[in-house]
Amino acid sequence: MAAAAAEVGRGEEAGAEQDAETTAVSKRRGRFLDIMPRGGRESLLKPMLRCESLAKSYRSGGRELTVLKNITFLLESGGFLAIAGPSGSGKTTLLGLLAGLDRPTAGRVVLDGQDLTELDEDQRSLLRGQKVGFVFQSFQLISTLTARENVQVPLELRGEEAEQRADELLERVGLAGRGHHYPAQLSGGEQQRVALARAFSHRPRILFADEPTGNLDAATGASVIDLMVELNRELATTLVLVTHDPDLASRAHRVLRLRDGAVVADTTS
Repeated sequence: MAAAAAEVGRGEEAGAEQDAETTAVSKRRGRFLDIMPRGGRESLLKPMLRCESLAKSYRSGGRELTVLKNITFLLESGGFLAIAGPSGSGKTTLLGLLAGLDRPTAGRVVLDGQDLTELDEDQRSLLRGQKVGFVFQSFQLISTLTARENVQVPLELRGEEAEQRADELLERVGLAGRGHHYPAQLSGGEQQRVALARAFSHRPRILFADEPTGNLDAATGASVIDLMVELNRELATTLVLVTHDPDLASRAHRVLRLRDGAVVADTTS
Protein backbone atom coordinates (compact mmCIF):
# COMPACT_ATOMS: atom_id res chain seq x y z
CA MET A 1 0.00 0.00 0.00
CA ALA A 2 2.83 2.39 0.88
CA ALA A 3 4.53 1.64 -2.45
CA ALA A 4 1.32 2.24 -4.33
CA ALA A 5 0.75 5.51 -2.50
CA ALA A 6 4.28 6.62 -3.30
CA GLU A 7 3.74 5.78 -6.96
CA VAL A 8 0.52 7.79 -7.01
CA GLY A 9 2.33 10.70 -5.35
CA ARG A 10 5.08 10.63 -7.95
CA GLY A 11 2.44 10.57 -10.68
CA GLU A 12 0.66 13.56 -9.19
CA GLU A 13 3.96 15.47 -8.96
CA ALA A 14 4.78 14.67 -12.57
CA GLY A 15 1.32 15.73 -13.60
CA ALA A 16 1.66 18.99 -11.70
CA GLU A 17 5.03 19.68 -13.35
CA GLN A 18 3.54 18.96 -16.78
CA ASP A 19 0.58 21.26 -16.06
CA ALA A 20 2.96 24.00 -14.92
CA GLU A 21 5.03 23.64 -18.09
CA THR A 22 1.89 23.65 -20.24
CA THR A 23 0.73 26.83 -18.50
CA ALA A 24 4.14 28.47 -19.01
CA VAL A 25 4.17 27.56 -22.70
CA SER A 26 0.62 28.89 -23.06
CA LYS A 27 1.61 32.17 -21.45
CA ARG A 28 4.64 32.53 -23.72
CA ARG A 29 2.49 31.80 -26.76
CA GLY A 30 -0.07 34.34 -25.56
CA ARG A 31 2.55 37.07 -25.22
CA PHE A 32 3.86 36.27 -28.69
CA LEU A 33 0.37 36.40 -30.21
CA ASP A 34 -0.31 39.71 -28.46
CA ILE A 35 2.46 41.47 -30.42
CA MET A 36 1.80 39.75 -33.72
CA PRO A 37 0.04 41.66 -36.51
CA ARG A 38 -3.73 41.43 -36.65
CA GLY A 39 -4.70 38.10 -38.15
CA GLY A 40 -1.36 36.59 -37.15
CA ARG A 41 -2.98 33.94 -35.02
CA GLU A 42 -3.44 31.81 -38.14
CA SER A 43 -0.62 29.58 -39.30
CA LEU A 44 2.51 31.47 -40.25
CA LEU A 45 2.93 29.02 -43.13
CA LYS A 46 -0.17 30.33 -44.90
CA PRO A 47 0.90 32.27 -48.02
CA MET A 48 0.67 36.01 -47.50
CA LEU A 49 1.04 36.77 -51.20
CA ARG A 50 0.07 34.67 -54.19
CA CYS A 51 1.05 36.19 -57.50
CA GLU A 52 -0.20 34.30 -60.56
CA SER A 53 0.82 35.02 -64.18
CA LEU A 54 0.84 38.75 -63.47
CA ALA A 55 1.24 41.14 -66.41
CA LYS A 56 0.96 44.89 -66.86
CA SER A 57 0.87 46.90 -70.08
CA TYR A 58 0.26 50.55 -70.94
CA ARG A 59 -0.62 52.40 -74.13
CA SER A 60 2.20 54.76 -75.02
CA GLY A 61 2.61 56.70 -78.25
CA GLY A 62 -0.01 54.65 -80.03
CA ARG A 63 1.58 51.33 -79.11
CA GLU A 64 1.38 48.93 -76.21
CA LEU A 65 4.26 48.97 -73.74
CA THR A 66 4.65 45.82 -71.64
CA VAL A 67 6.10 46.60 -68.21
CA LEU A 68 5.59 43.21 -66.49
CA LYS A 69 5.08 39.78 -67.96
CA ASN A 70 4.14 36.43 -66.42
CA ILE A 71 5.22 37.08 -62.81
CA THR A 72 4.38 34.08 -60.62
CA PHE A 73 5.46 33.38 -57.02
CA LEU A 74 4.27 32.63 -53.48
CA LEU A 75 5.44 34.42 -50.33
CA GLU A 76 4.82 32.89 -46.92
CA SER A 77 3.49 34.85 -43.96
CA GLY A 78 6.34 36.45 -42.04
CA GLY A 79 8.73 36.22 -45.00
CA PHE A 80 11.18 38.89 -46.15
CA LEU A 81 11.31 39.35 -49.93
CA ALA A 82 13.50 41.79 -51.84
CA ILE A 83 12.50 42.72 -55.38
CA ALA A 84 15.71 43.76 -57.09
CA GLY A 85 16.84 44.84 -60.53
CA PRO A 86 18.05 47.82 -62.53
CA SER A 87 16.03 50.98 -63.09
CA GLY A 88 13.16 50.37 -65.50
CA SER A 89 12.94 46.64 -64.76
CA GLY A 90 9.40 46.93 -63.37
CA LYS A 91 10.10 46.75 -59.62
CA THR A 92 7.90 49.64 -58.50
CA THR A 93 5.11 48.64 -60.88
CA LEU A 94 5.13 45.14 -59.39
CA LEU A 95 5.06 46.57 -55.85
CA GLY A 96 2.02 48.69 -56.72
CA LEU A 97 0.17 45.67 -58.08
CA LEU A 98 1.04 43.53 -55.05
CA ALA A 99 -0.31 46.24 -52.74
CA GLY A 100 -3.49 46.75 -54.76
CA LEU A 101 -2.58 50.29 -55.77
CA ASP A 102 -3.08 49.39 -59.42
CA ARG A 103 -4.80 46.66 -61.43
CA PRO A 104 -2.92 44.15 -63.59
CA THR A 105 -3.59 43.72 -67.29
CA ALA A 106 -3.62 39.96 -66.75
CA GLY A 107 -3.17 37.54 -63.87
CA ARG A 108 -4.06 38.07 -60.24
CA VAL A 109 -2.72 38.88 -56.78
CA VAL A 110 -4.09 37.19 -53.66
CA LEU A 111 -3.14 39.10 -50.49
CA ASP A 112 -3.75 37.26 -47.21
CA GLY A 113 -6.39 35.10 -48.85
CA GLN A 114 -8.16 37.99 -50.63
CA ASP A 115 -8.12 38.13 -54.45
CA LEU A 116 -7.43 41.80 -55.21
CA THR A 117 -8.82 41.49 -58.74
CA GLU A 118 -12.27 40.86 -57.26
CA LEU A 119 -12.27 44.13 -55.29
CA ASP A 120 -13.16 47.64 -56.40
CA GLU A 121 -11.01 50.63 -55.42
CA ASP A 122 -12.91 51.32 -52.19
CA GLN A 123 -12.62 47.69 -51.11
CA ARG A 124 -8.89 47.60 -51.90
CA SER A 125 -8.43 50.83 -49.94
CA LEU A 126 -10.21 49.29 -46.95
CA LEU A 127 -8.03 46.18 -47.18
CA ARG A 128 -4.87 48.30 -47.25
CA GLY A 129 -6.05 50.23 -44.20
CA GLN A 130 -6.56 47.00 -42.31
CA LYS A 131 -3.58 44.90 -43.34
CA VAL A 132 -0.95 46.89 -45.26
CA GLY A 133 1.81 49.29 -44.26
CA PHE A 134 3.93 51.44 -46.60
CA VAL A 135 7.37 53.03 -46.40
CA PHE A 136 8.52 55.25 -49.28
CA GLN A 137 11.84 56.67 -50.41
CA SER A 138 10.55 60.23 -49.96
CA PHE A 139 9.21 59.56 -46.41
CA GLN A 140 5.74 61.02 -47.25
CA LEU A 141 5.39 62.77 -43.88
CA ILE A 142 2.91 65.63 -43.44
CA SER A 143 5.11 68.70 -43.01
CA THR A 144 2.62 70.64 -40.87
CA LEU A 145 2.31 67.85 -38.30
CA THR A 146 4.80 66.83 -35.62
CA ALA A 147 6.42 63.39 -35.60
CA ARG A 148 3.91 62.21 -33.01
CA GLU A 149 0.97 63.58 -34.97
CA ASN A 150 2.19 61.91 -38.17
CA VAL A 151 2.14 58.55 -36.39
CA GLN A 152 -1.23 59.30 -34.77
CA VAL A 153 -3.08 60.07 -38.03
CA PRO A 154 -3.75 56.46 -39.18
CA LEU A 155 -4.66 55.45 -35.63
CA GLU A 156 -7.16 58.29 -35.25
CA LEU A 157 -8.71 57.46 -38.62
CA ARG A 158 -9.33 53.96 -37.26
CA GLY A 159 -10.85 55.35 -34.06
CA GLU A 160 -8.08 53.93 -31.89
CA GLU A 161 -6.29 55.38 -28.87
CA ALA A 162 -3.50 57.26 -30.61
CA GLU A 163 -1.20 59.30 -28.37
CA GLN A 164 0.15 56.54 -26.14
CA ARG A 165 0.57 54.15 -29.07
CA ALA A 166 2.40 56.83 -31.08
CA ASP A 167 4.80 57.52 -28.21
CA GLU A 168 5.47 53.80 -27.79
CA LEU A 169 6.24 53.42 -31.48
CA LEU A 170 8.51 56.48 -31.58
CA GLU A 171 10.41 55.07 -28.61
CA ARG A 172 10.68 51.70 -30.38
CA VAL A 173 12.33 53.34 -33.41
CA GLY A 174 14.73 55.34 -31.25
CA LEU A 175 12.93 58.69 -31.29
CA ALA A 176 11.71 58.99 -27.72
CA GLY A 177 11.56 62.68 -26.85
CA ARG A 178 11.47 63.77 -30.51
CA GLY A 179 7.72 63.49 -30.98
CA HIS A 180 7.16 67.25 -30.79
CA HIS A 181 9.56 67.99 -33.67
CA TYR A 182 8.31 68.73 -37.18
CA PRO A 183 9.75 66.83 -40.20
CA ALA A 184 11.89 69.83 -41.21
CA GLN A 185 13.56 69.66 -37.78
CA LEU A 186 14.53 66.01 -38.25
CA SER A 187 17.33 64.42 -40.25
CA GLY A 188 16.54 62.16 -43.20
CA GLY A 189 17.16 59.06 -41.11
CA GLU A 190 14.91 60.34 -38.34
CA GLN A 191 12.15 61.14 -40.83
CA GLN A 192 12.34 57.62 -42.22
CA ARG A 193 12.10 56.22 -38.69
CA VAL A 194 8.95 58.27 -38.14
CA ALA A 195 7.59 56.88 -41.41
CA LEU A 196 8.42 53.38 -40.21
CA ALA A 197 6.66 53.96 -36.88
CA ARG A 198 3.62 55.24 -38.78
CA ALA A 199 3.67 52.21 -41.09
CA PHE A 200 3.61 49.83 -38.11
CA SER A 201 1.03 51.83 -36.14
CA HIS A 202 -1.91 49.57 -37.05
CA ARG A 203 0.14 46.34 -36.82
CA PRO A 204 -0.03 45.51 -40.54
CA ARG A 205 0.10 41.95 -41.79
CA ILE A 206 2.46 43.04 -44.58
CA LEU A 207 4.78 46.01 -45.10
CA PHE A 208 5.75 47.27 -48.56
CA ALA A 209 8.88 49.43 -48.80
CA ASP A 210 9.88 51.20 -52.03
CA GLU A 211 13.59 52.13 -52.02
CA PRO A 212 13.35 53.06 -48.30
CA THR A 213 17.04 54.03 -48.07
CA GLY A 214 17.29 55.79 -51.44
CA ASN A 215 17.51 59.27 -49.87
CA LEU A 216 19.80 58.26 -47.01
CA ASP A 217 23.55 57.91 -46.65
CA ALA A 218 24.95 54.37 -46.35
CA ALA A 219 25.31 54.32 -42.54
CA THR A 220 21.88 55.82 -41.88
CA GLY A 221 20.27 53.57 -44.45
CA ALA A 222 21.83 50.51 -42.86
CA SER A 223 20.42 51.45 -39.44
CA VAL A 224 16.93 51.89 -40.93
CA ILE A 225 17.14 48.48 -42.59
CA ASP A 226 18.37 46.95 -39.32
CA LEU A 227 15.24 48.31 -37.66
CA MET A 228 12.97 46.96 -40.41
CA VAL A 229 14.59 43.53 -40.10
CA GLU A 230 14.11 43.57 -36.32
CA LEU A 231 10.44 44.47 -36.66
CA ASN A 232 10.00 41.82 -39.35
CA ARG A 233 11.46 39.20 -37.01
CA GLU A 234 9.81 40.32 -33.77
CA LEU A 235 6.31 41.02 -35.07
CA ALA A 236 6.16 38.38 -37.84
CA THR A 237 5.12 41.08 -40.31
CA THR A 238 5.72 40.05 -43.91
CA LEU A 239 8.19 42.43 -45.57
CA VAL A 240 8.44 43.19 -49.29
CA LEU A 241 11.26 45.56 -50.20
CA VAL A 242 12.06 47.11 -53.59
CA THR A 243 15.69 48.06 -54.17
CA HIS A 244 18.37 48.29 -56.83
CA ASP A 245 21.10 47.96 -54.17
CA PRO A 246 22.52 44.39 -54.15
CA ASP A 247 23.89 44.77 -50.61
CA LEU A 248 20.45 45.73 -49.34
CA ALA A 249 18.79 42.91 -51.30
CA SER A 250 21.18 40.42 -49.69
CA ARG A 251 19.63 41.16 -46.28
CA ALA A 252 16.36 39.53 -47.40
CA HIS A 253 15.51 35.85 -46.98
CA ARG A 254 14.58 35.72 -50.65
CA VAL A 255 15.43 37.83 -53.68
CA LEU A 256 13.29 38.13 -56.80
CA ARG A 257 15.38 39.70 -59.59
CA LEU A 258 13.67 41.43 -62.50
CA ARG A 259 14.95 42.48 -65.87
CA ASP A 260 12.83 43.95 -68.65
CA GLY A 261 9.68 43.12 -66.73
CA ALA A 262 10.40 39.43 -66.22
CA VAL A 263 11.80 37.34 -63.37
CA VAL A 264 15.36 36.30 -64.22
CA ALA A 265 16.28 34.83 -60.82
CA ASP A 266 14.50 33.72 -57.64
CA THR A 267 16.98 32.88 -54.86
CA THR A 268 16.76 32.18 -51.13
CA SER A 269 19.37 32.65 -48.43
